[in-house]
Amino acid sequence: MRNRILIVLLLAALAAPLAWAHCDSLDGPVVVAARKALASGDVNLLLIWVRPADETAVRQAFTRTLSVRKLTPEAKELAETWFFETVVRLHRAGEGAPYTGLKPAGQDFGPAIAGAEKAIETGSAEALAKMLTTAAREGLEQRFHKLMEARTYQPSDLAAGRRYVAAFVDFLHFADRLHTAIAPGAEAAEKHEH
Repeated sequence: MRNRILIVLLLAALAAPLAWAHCDSLDGPVVVAARKALASGDVNLLLIWVRPADETAVRQAFTRTLSVRKLTPEAKELAETWFFETVVRLHRAGEGAPYTGLKPAGQDFGPAIAGAEKAIETGSAEALAKMLTTAAREGLEQRFHKLMEARTYQPSDLAAGRRYVAAFVDFLHFADRLHTAIAPGAEAAEKHEH
C-alpha cells in the first residue's frame, strides 16, 4: 500500500499543472465553493481556498457581489462572474501560478484528476492507486525498452548514438522525476499550497 500511495503522490506532482488548471474551471472546486458561499451567505465556505493574506480581499468582493447581484439578473450574472474570477485569480496566486481566465465547465482534465475526484467522493484511493501504479510502471518499462533497443550501435553511426543518448536521458529523467515526487520531503518542496 505504501508504494501505491507514493506512486499517487508522484503522478500528482507530475500532473500538477493540469491539476492546477482544474481549479480554473467553472465546475472546479474553487468556483463550486464560491457558489456555495454565495448561496448560503457564508464566505467561510470559500476562504479555505485562498491564502490568509487574501482573506480581506475575498471578504470585500463577497460583500460587494452579494449587494450587486440583487439588482437585476444581468447584474447578478456580471457580479458572480467577477467574483469567481477574483477568487480563482487569488487562489492561483497562492499556488504561485498565473491566472489565465475561467475555463468552461465540463472539461476533461484526464484520468488522474477524475480518479482523484472519485477517490475523494468514495473515500477510497484504491482504484486511483492501481491506475497510477500501472501508469508509472508502463512509463518506466516503455522508456527502458526504448533505451535497451538503442543501446547497441556502431560508433560510426552518430544518428544511432544520438538516439541512444536521447533514450538514456529520457529514461533517467523520468526515473528522477518519479523519485523526486515520491521521496521523503517531496511534499514540503511542492509549490502548490492549500
